[in-house]
Amino acid sequence: MNMQEIRERAAAVGLAGIGRLRKSELIQRIQQAEGNDPCFGAGWRHQCAEMHCCWREDCLKE
Repeated sequence: MNMQEIRERAAAVGLAGIGRLRKSELIQRIQQAEGNDPCFGAGWRHQCAEMHCCWREDCLKE
């Protein structure tokens, strides 16, 4: 996802004041707002079993 799409998703979950966050920080806040672990970019991400996570492709690139 590009930053515009990520910001739109953040707005959809009710996050505000997100203009200066890095991509990884913003995604982690979205994950928390959606009730998930804020695991984006975690050190163990290459062992992640969440195959259907919408952030997976970007996460594994980090």
